[in-house]
Amino acid sequence: MAVRPYWKGYLKLSLVNCPVQMMPAISDNEKVRFHTLNRATHNRVVSQYVDSVTGEEVDEEDQVKGYQRGEDEYLLLEDEELENVALDSTNTIEITTFTPRDSVEWIWFDTPYYLTPSNPVGEEAFSVIRDAMEAKEMVGISRLVITRRERAVLLEPRGKGIVLWTLRYGDEVRDEETYFADIGDGKADSDLMPLVQQLIKKKTTDWNPKLVVDPVQDRLLDIINARKKQLKKAGKAKPKATEPEPSNVINIMDALRKSVKAETHSKK
Repeated sequence: MAVRPYWKGYLKLSLVNCPVQMMPAISDNEKVRFHTLNRATHNRVVSQYVDSVTGEEVDEEDQVKGYQRGEDEYLLLEDEELENVALDSTNTIEITTFTPRDSVEWIWFDTPYYLTPSNPVGEEAFSVIRDAMEAKEMVGISRLVITRRERAVLLEPRGKGIVLWTLRYGDEVRDEETYFADIGDGKADSDLMPLVQQLIKKKTTDWNPKLVVDPVQDRLLDIINARKKQLKKAGKAKPKATEPEPSNVINIMDALRKSVKAETHSKK
């Protein structure tokens, strides 16, 4: 089933441009979703914006963005002011910079979208831009307004299309040294390394989307289907007995040897 375009506009590189459309590359539509209900009436519960002091509901036209500059003191900003700081053009992805693909670390990547030509007329220009980046192993950097927010984006050739990634801003990525600084500088035990490497080798397999299935989703569906069949039956499921936490008092060398041995037997 074709997905409706999330965004339509133009891809531009200098004087070359073509009409394109963008679709989300990921989806959570198949996930089990729940509504919050009133237990007594089974009616849906709705959320409302209320004044934190008076407790009265605030109409949408009376809601305004505020930047806190002190205790109970705010600077009010109107929607028009916020919109004026966005890009002048919201329908053009103009590639302004290229950078080697392997120079952009994964931690900067946020949300992926598929970018394709929106009509056959623009396919040639689209293909030239895509193939040129592919040949040079480069990615393009641009900016785009998505849901009223300006985002830095990265364009990466992929097959016959282009993947557009929204990028995290510099102040969104925390400095790793803040968290890794307390880790000791000691080297790994040379006697343990071969055992760990054996485990890695035995557990290595080719990538497959089935490696990241969601078991919780299947369990939720089982519960829902069971409830459908037993709608009129009362009673709550007994909680599962909690398993005792494993003790850490164990020799790591013995544990690794047992793991390697278990993996060997399982393969046989």
